[in-house]
Amino acid sequence: MDDQILRLVGILIDSFIPLLKAGLMFTVPLALISFALGLTLAFLTALARISSSKVLQSISRFYVWLIRGTPLLVQLFIIFYGLPAVGVTLSAFPSAVIGFTLNVGAYNSETIRAAIQSIDKGQWEASKALGLTRGKALRYVVLPQALRVAIPPLSNSFIGLVKDTSLAAAITVTEMFQVAQQITARTYEPLLLYTEAAFIYLIFCSVLTHLQGKLEVYSSRHLTS
Repeated sequence: MDDQILRLVGILIDSFIPLLKAGLMFTVPLALISFALGLTLAFLTALARISSSKVLQSISRFYVWLIRGTPLLVQLFIIFYGLPAVGVTLSAFPSAVIGFTLNVGAYNSETIRAAIQSIDKGQWEASKALGLTRGKALRYVVLPQALRVAIPPLSNSFIGLVKDTSLAAAITVTEMFQVAQQITARTYEPLLLYTEAAFIYLIFCSVLTHLQGKLEVYSSRHLTS
């Protein structure tokens, strides 16, 4: 019994650094890159949704409908395993970035659109009265206010993305969950390894949750109770 406990403890200790390293080298960068690109795509999509152009509105609606209506894992499989059938071959990490970016862009475009539209129309009218163009009114008046509204759901989206990166293991990205699977195949201790991986994910998300709270306080610093 003691030997078994020592063995399990040894596996935990030996696997912690490889798991943490995979998390810092692949999981976190994958989430950061995908979220940054996805936010850019989401912002452009949101602007298209609220624009006066029927063509842009239709394109953005179709994109959001398509991505939100299909599973993320299926999207990753189409990009990594499906596109080679039409002559487009991508390595695992870029495929994951593209898949997560498209997903983040679709979901967060609705968050950004709702945040922009939540700002009172009087702000637009006041900006116009001051001689600001629609672009400047959006940049200097509306977006700063919309950002405060959008920070909580966008932060939650990023935390969710960090956990969703585990799906990249299905297309052979050597992120943290993939490494946990590899170690499990050698040690035959799935409960131990997957629990340890879950614990590291929990650490990452707890840090992000703390930072989210700080960011929300900072964005609302000019408000009085």
